[in-house]
Amino acid sequence: MGAMPILSRADLVEHLVRSRIAGDVATPRDNNLSHYRKLANGDRHYWFGLEFGDRWTDEQDVLAVMAERCGVVDDPAHRTGQDTIDPELTVAALDRMAARLAKAAAAKERVLFATGHPGSLIDAHSRVAAALRARGCDIVRIPGGLTADEGYVVQFADVAVFERGASLWHTHSPEPMNAILDGLEALGEPAPDLVVADHGWAGRAAQRGLESLGYADCNDPALFLAEAEGTMQVTIPLDDHVVDPRYYEPMTAYVLDAAGLTTA
Repeated sequence: MGAMPILSRADLVEHLVRSRIAGDVATPRDNNLSHYRKLANGDRHYWFGLEFGDRWTDEQDVLAVMAERCGVVDDPAHRTGQDTIDPELTVAALDRMAARLAKAAAAKERVLFATGHPGSLIDAHSRVAAALRARGCDIVRIPGGLTADEGYVVQFADVAVFERGASLWHTHSPEPMNAILDGLEALGEPAPDLVVADHGWAGRAAQRGLESLGYADCNDPALFLAEAEGTMQVTIPLDDHVVDPRYYEPMTAYVLDAAGLTTA
């Protein structure tokens, strides 16, 4: 199979909008605002393993950060209908991600990959893991037999995922990441230098003091707030489950090229 062509920045922006990874995304405005309100009201399901204390108790403050870092409509009176992700913010975050991945490659760091969206993002994570391994990075192999949330924490193609009932599950929970980090510590293995993930996997890693890069949708404000506070290194705004996971391939190719991780 031939290498994926590397899109220019302008062409990637166009692709993100056309595929609805960014631009006019599928997540409706009322769903976004509902999640912002629940986070502000202290519902830990929406905290993604982070600890916000009483710092984000005003829904309007959450909306302001999401407008700045994700590109949702900044008008509080806009309550229903279409909402947006700014593709320029997506690409800018991908560039920041690429810079951190280049640093990881240069230092041959120990890197952990995980996803709460195995139906859409596992391939994107796996391709980056393979590129870093080719440059000498130590891609974390998670301990066997890990359990969390009445299921199992397993690994496919270098990416940790949550499994229950013989299926891979979509999960926001931070508990699978706790299981991995606690399991590594119990075995006397070093913690990762870098975590590349999403959802509660990324948030809990950051909360536990690890450098963390995460993908996040416009209805998932926690990782954006954590980036604003300096807990997350990079949060990339995108629709995290579009209709075809192959739509993420040009984005991943762009990141690998920007990080200097493409193969000849």
